[in-house]
Amino acid sequence: MTVSTLVLLGVAALLVGFAKTAIGGIGSIAIAIFAFVLPTKESTAAILLLLLVGDVVAVWHYRRDADLGLLKRLIPAVLPGLALGALFLAWVDDTTLRRAIGGLLLALAALQLFLTWRSPDTARVGASRAAALGTGAAAGFATMTANAAGPVMTLYLVAQGVEKRRFLGTSALFFFGVNLCKVPFSIGLGLFGSETLWRTALLAPLVLVGTWVGLHTARRLSQTRFDQAVLAATVVSALALVIH
Repeated sequence: MTVSTLVLLGVAALLVGFAKTAIGGIGSIAIAIFAFVLPTKESTAAILLLLLVGDVVAVWHYRRDADLGLLKRLIPAVLPGLALGALFLAWVDDTTLRRAIGGLLLALAALQLFLTWRSPDTARVGASRAAALGTGAAAGFATMTANAAGPVMTLYLVAQGVEKRRFLGTSALFFFGVNLCKVPFSIGLGLFGSETLWRTALLAPLVLVGTWVGLHTARRLSQTRFDQAVLAATVVSALALVIH
């Protein structure tokens, strides 16, 4: 592994940690970096382990803020979404998967932009069972194939008018559970090799640094500034994947 590759992966690890304790969309850049540097399927497993490291910190920090009622409405559809995503991973080649990841991120970024442009009154919708099940299935598929369920959850929680701390706590617990569920699927696909485990051990401390920076940054910057940065990062990383 070259020095430039290690530097890129180190930056990605920092971003993973930052996204877990601040604004999840920043993680799109980390997804793009891993997909560029590593074989695309291998990258999904490598970044999954780092996401779990960040999840532990986020769940602990926001443990009193999770809305279990919202989570109960989402969970039933997540496992079918994960299974469909695992089948997709087993079927496509690296190039197709990389472009699918880019297309998925672009579509989700467009949805976020559309929601941002709508008025607050029309953007907030009822928490219907159909919306919850659709969100759960989409999040399961998106996270299994691209570790990109953050924008899906953002759309759902913003539409429910969830305030910041409740938003962060609910997202942290949701993704910790979902990422744990993804581990057996990734093992079954043979994605956890010794090199992946070694790389995770090397990069995990940088994830922890990123979580610390995220916690402090979230207290200082407005939500509007966060949203603008996240949307821009998602669009740029998605376009890079599609064009590459």
